[in-house]
Amino acid sequence: MNWYKELAVGITVCDTQGKIIEINDRAQAALAKDAEPLLGKNLFDCHQPQSIELIKDMLATGKSHTYTIAKKGQKKLIHQLPWYEDGKVAGLVEFSILLPSDMPHYDRG
Repeated sequence: MNWYKELAVGITVCDTQGKIIEINDRAQAALAKDAEPLLGKNLFDCHQPQSIELIKDMLATGKSHTYTIAKKGQKKLIHQLPWYEDGKVAGLVEFSILLPSDMPHYDRG
């Protein structure tokens, strides 16, 4: 079952060396230049030094990283977190979620 392939959320998964081992259709379309397949490519080859250091820190410490971006007039939530195998960080997963411009906010505390 490939439930994530056509999900309306971009999902990219890398291993501890930064190699992309899974990518769904939404992430591929958003990130690829000239429809170049990204599966098997390395994150370190397409990021700035500051981002590479952040990725390496997340891989070493198991920390997550969450932020928003605006791209082509659309706001997105980016959430990056480690995935684990046998209790050890095995790589990172990135979720890229398009945020509606009229998104409600609720305080539930």
